[in-house]
Amino acid sequence: MAVRPSIVGSVGSASGARRGRRRFVGNLRAPLVVASSLALAVPHHAHASDECVVLLHGLARSAASMNPVARRLADEGYEVVNQRYPSRRHPIDELAARYVPVGIAACRSANASRIHFVTHSLGGILVRKHLSTTKVEGLGRTVMLAPPNRGSEVVDNWKRVPGYRLLNGPAGYQLGTDEHSIPLQLGPVEYPVGIIAGTRSVNLLLSRSLPNPDDGKVSVERTKVEGMTDHIEVPHSHPFIMRSRLVLDQTVHFLKHGEFSRTSDQEY
Repeated sequence: MAVRPSIVGSVGSASGARRGRRRFVGNLRAPLVVASSLALAVPHHAHASDECVVLLHGLARSAASMNPVARRLADEGYEVVNQRYPSRRHPIDELAARYVPVGIAACRSANASRIHFVTHSLGGILVRKHLSTTKVEGLGRTVMLAPPNRGSEVVDNWKRVPGYRLLNGPAGYQLGTDEHSIPLQLGPVEYPVGIIAGTRSVNLLLSRSLPNPDDGKVSVERTKVEGMTDHIEVPHSHPFIMRSRLVLDQTVHFLKHGEFSRTSDQEY
């Protein structure tokens, strides 16, 4: 069954008088056979743009977790595709092959000539996996929030605990630091990547499995990847890093300039 993506109301135009008004974009058909509950959330519009950003949420999260990012980028004038995917249902290879192209296709349907990515956690690994084998015409920049680019010791220490698979699915087993780690099997990135790592934890139990500093799910050191363009640390936790105003500011700055801002008056 070919699924029609859900239509998401826009965030208003760039002009002050129209900001906040909602309109709807035309239907886009995803070339994919999936359950209708996994329909693609597609584009938030601020105003006409030839630049589109595909958002990919993290493990055991939903597209709604990326809504703060979607709203901010739409306000900045980007087309935004907030891509849903069943993170606990399939292994990483399948998730990357099936769902990253759907987000890209939605950007193409919005007539975008340049495509960026903003990801949280597992979403960054899906982008790396996809781009390791596929060339994307018009590829722009990628911002990864709290990515386990070199795996996470949390997986090593907790994957045998009863209930782990139920909570994290097959992809959750592939994010460790051993020979089965998908992130460690991927090569260097060869496109512009900015990484924002958290240094604050709200899960002290999981943090005991991690070298400090960490965000409760992944250590700062393991967010890094060979070939990355820029890397910064912020005092935020893994589940909530995408809600930070400063993280959103830095995300926009990297998408526009290819580097993070390091002004002295920043407040995290």
